[in-house]
Amino acid sequence: MIKKLHSYLFIILFGLLTGCATVDDKDPMEGYNRAIFAFNETADEYVAEPVAKAYVAVAPEPVVKGINNFFNNIRDFITFINDILQLKGEHAINDGGRVVVNTTIGLLGFIDVHSMNGGERRKEDFGQTLAFYGWENSAYFVLPLLGPSTVRDTGGLLVDSLFFDPISYIENVRVRNAIRVVQFIDARAELLNATAILDEAALDPYAFQRDSYLQYRERLINDEEEQDLYGDYNMLSKQGNGESEDSTNLSEYELYLSDEEINMKEDNLSGSEKVSYTSPTK
Repeated sequence: MIKKLHSYLFIILFGLLTGCATVDDKDPMEGYNRAIFAFNETADEYVAEPVAKAYVAVAPEPVVKGINNFFNNIRDFITFINDILQLKGEHAINDGGRVVVNTTIGLLGFIDVHSMNGGERRKEDFGQTLAFYGWENSAYFVLPLLGPSTVRDTGGLLVDSLFFDPISYIENVRVRNAIRVVQFIDARAELLNATAILDEAALDPYAFQRDSYLQYRERLINDEEEQDLYGDYNMLSKQGNGESEDSTNLSEYELYLSDEEINMKEDNLSGSEKVSYTSPTK
């Protein structure tokens, strides 16, 4: 616990020291990032996507939905903590109440009672918290397997995962690692029906993903139309079928598409390749 506390304080100090710095070049590590992007694409094609498909094919739909709700409930708890750190009292009440309702009545979150009753799901993370306290601009950074991020958001992910995520406090290493594997498979399975346009995009897929992610994070940090972001942030999965997703169930690893980008992609696809898109303005 002491080591965790020291690491936590170091990340906060680092964020405060660099928070006011402006990043003129949004992608100064492009060579490295492109290499990791290519690795992620290969790993997804040959490992992550097939495993996710097998999981969805074998597991009953109620089980898949329940597991997804369980991990979303953990995500909601992390959001609640960051609400408090960002002094967002009204949101903290809503998100904290959501966690309490789903954890108790919803049986540890396996049933999303809060959403069933019209409740709103939001997302806050420590990357957003660092931006709230001044670290607004940060260099783009691609994480192995996890995908697009920034230097700031990577630090935020570490804090969220190590200190705010209840899973990290499970002492049995094998159990904790097994849960993490299931969490990763669940996140990838959640994207199987996402919009399929990355492979067909006429523009550079890497640059498209980078710009989309940075635009999404800027909107999320500024709380712009936050209720719509989950339906607009699409991972560009290879196996999209054009079906719309429940906006409360989309993963944080999806990419935001603007109307202009959607129209541009549609113009570059042949009639047989065109797919449907989720518009940012509902």
